Amino acid sequence: QVQLVESGGGLVQTGGSLRLSCAASGSIFSIKFMGWYRQAPGKQRELVARITSGGRTTYADSVKGRFTISREDAKNTVNLQMNSLKPEDTAVYYCYIEDMGVPASYAWGQGTQVTVSS
Repeated sequence: QVQLVESGGGLVQTGGSLRLSCAASGSIFSIKFMGWYRQAPGKQRELVARITSGGRTTYADSVKGRFTISREDAKNTVNLQMNSLKPEDTAVYYCYIEDMGVPASYAWGQGTQVTVSS
């Protein structure tokens, strides 16, 4: 079992910054991706950013140039630096891990609220 604990959410004004962190613990083997999804009220959960063990990153078009994902393998931690925040970034952000299994297995954090005021 893998446990993911997120931190760093909160309330910020438009144009502000927040940094989310996610620490993984437990039976962690063969991670393919670590990353973040988000879900706004009334909307589907969407991928925000993910990063491979080799450091390859993928971002949603809506956050490119504003968000940066990074990982610290020694600490099993993935971070999301969010700059130039907009009200439309308001959502619950979920950390996740996808392993290399076929089919893949996933682990999810409990979610952290990010609210951007206009």
